[in-house]
Amino acid sequence: MIDIRPFAGLAHRNHGWLDTRFHFSFADYMDPERMSWGQIRVWNDDTIAPQSGFPPHSHANMEIITFVRSGAITHQDSMGNTGRTAAGDVQVMSAGTGVAHAEYNVENEDTTLFQIWILPDRAGGEPDWGMREFPRGERAGRWEILASGEPDKDGALPIRSDARVLAATVPEGETVTYETSPRRHQYLVATGGRVRVNGAEANARDGIAITGEEAITVEALEDCELVMVDAR
Repeated sequence: MIDIRPFAGLAHRNHGWLDTRFHFSFADYMDPERMSWGQIRVWNDDTIAPQSGFPPHSHANMEIITFVRSGAITHQDSMGNTGRTAAGDVQVMSAGTGVAHAEYNVENEDTTLFQIWILPDRAGGEPDWGMREFPRGERAGRWEILASGEPDKDGALPIRSDARVLAATVPEGETVTYETSPRRHQYLVATGGRVRVNGAEANARDGIAITGEEAITVEALEDCELVMVDAR
């Protein structure tokens, strides 16, 4: 099954400093049909204005992945971590028993990012945070695993869920394929261009919910960057 969720139809909130679209129910947006996709709970498409951001707030029992598309985000948390994650790179936070954090755009340009939440396999545990640079050129024409529940195997940032977060940059006319299991759930978003996924066409920033497939083949109808989560 492939369900295309057009970007224009996603829930939209504009708070001035934050312009966001919700792929799933979040904050004051509630849609019983879009509570999750397997273990994937949140996928927000955020544009954060310069010199603004999310003030300190708390989370528990969630794997929170931030994929920065342009600009940069600066992180602070109650564990004493600080860091700047720039375009194309990724940060992950395992909230565990509880952590407070803030995310600021201290740049002089908009920051655009995907905020992705995945349910952990088990509740609790000490909170943790990490980030890594992932040069976009190294995933040209292929999938790169950015975060994984098997980090030693995949060479990725660790998350506490049976899931993977992947990205690829694909030139117009080329394809990438991902082997999976029909029992798993994938959620895919392309930025920058149109794609065809196992025969179904989608526009840039549409949500593409997939399950029941043994392989996912994405054809770039225009130059694009792909971000996908594969989860139980």
